[in-house]
Amino acid sequence: MTTRRLSLVAALLASAVAVSGCSTINRLNPFDRDEGPQEVAGEGERISIIAFDETLSVSDTLRGADFFLPTPYERESWPLPGGNLEQAVEHVVAPVNFDVAWRRDFGEASGRGHHVTAPPVVAEGRIYVMDGAAQVSAFDAKSGREVWSQDLAPSRRDEREGFGGGLAFADGKLYVTSGYRFVARLNAGTGAVEWRRDVEQPIHAAPTVTAGRVMAVAIDNTLLTFEAATGTPSWTYQALSEPARILEASSPAVSGETVVASFSSGELVALRSANGNDLWNEGLSRASRTNALSEIRDIPGRPAIYRGDVYAVSHSGVFAAVDLRTGAPRWTLPVTGITTPWPAGDVVYVVSKAGEVVCVSRESGQVYWIQDLNEGIEPEKKGGFFGIGGRSVGRPIWTSPLLASGKLVVASSSGEMAVLNAKTGEVERRFELGSPVLIAPIAVDGMIYVVTDEARLIALS
Repeated sequence: MTTRRLSLVAALLASAVAVSGCSTINRLNPFDRDEGPQEVAGEGERISIIAFDETLSVSDTLRGADFFLPTPYERESWPLPGGNLEQAVEHVVAPVNFDVAWRRDFGEASGRGHHVTAPPVVAEGRIYVMDGAAQVSAFDAKSGREVWSQDLAPSRRDEREGFGGGLAFADGKLYVTSGYRFVARLNAGTGAVEWRRDVEQPIHAAPTVTAGRVMAVAIDNTLLTFEAATGTPSWTYQALSEPARILEASSPAVSGETVVASFSSGELVALRSANGNDLWNEGLSRASRTNALSEIRDIPGRPAIYRGDVYAVSHSGVFAAVDLRTGAPRWTLPVTGITTPWPAGDVVYVVSKAGEVVCVSRESGQVYWIQDLNEGIEPEKKGGFFGIGGRSVGRPIWTSPLLASGKLVVASSSGEMAVLNAKTGEVERRFELGSPVLIAPIAVDGMIYVVTDEARLIALS
């Protein structure tokens, strides 16, 4: 992996070191060895719900047991980063051979000042992507032919946090958020800008569009909403301030009249979609003070809503199933993650920051199996602050999973794709994509699409 790619991987795990203020740097102080036995919640703090000494292990009663998975179905579109409003699409159809149908470059790759963070979306036969500098492109989903490209970056591109953002499709329109501090609506057929609204803070996350409203989380932990037709600002919700965060950012999930959003403070919050009134607030935090990065409480992956429960995993080491109606945790597990869980049938899958793919019973929270994709790979760090900025070689970071045709598909920052048996966790295939990947693959109309860190779109058939 090139130095540029390694720098981005490091930034995903510790972007707060570069962008946060003195108070956060103090919290990340590697020489702070105060590891008292208790944590006391002060104003604006969350008490951890999992003790530091808890570990993850396979259940003796579930080891080797079978479980139900829904029949895979063909998806004709993928309009939101999570596939649908609940960000839980169960089980989709995907190719068997994983042959590369085509590759297309679409703009500025990740590097100094630029990061490709937008998941692709697919609708009406086109796939939409955004590069590391706010250039949005549309390609024919079958052939890879470019349909249009629109550069939305301001004339001055020296904005420090101008990278990132994302896309969402609804009713023939493409909605765009950006670290360049704007929200916009484009004509999805032509790329023409129909409205553009400046905001006060960068937005690194993709928007969610529902019931005529656009929703997105800014980096100051404000959930912003806008009228989809005009871009007029609507209600907002302010979560706890927390500058220590992961480069990735989360998109809200919606079920009926309830919006669920996650924040860098470790808060998982449910709100009324009509007015933003809060229904419940649950903190996903674990007492782990072994190193500075463990203090980052961010929930950078999207929450997933499935059959009345919300699934989310935090960087501070909590994977939880939370009752959508009450906000009460049904179960919690000690998993540190920056990915989005994938619930389907009797189970929910999650990928840990360490590279473990974990299959968990949705009902009990017990573990069916754990597959370590980084087994045998020893991390090595040479120079830099926490290995950042120096010549650092660590374990690969793996994306959120995709459940497709009985397989779990994940990709990695080392440019590798792994295909696992969804029932047993056995790795059936590993192959090189040729580019680092930090965004989860998607599956539409019998094809898998992968966006790489080098701003390259790969279609597998």
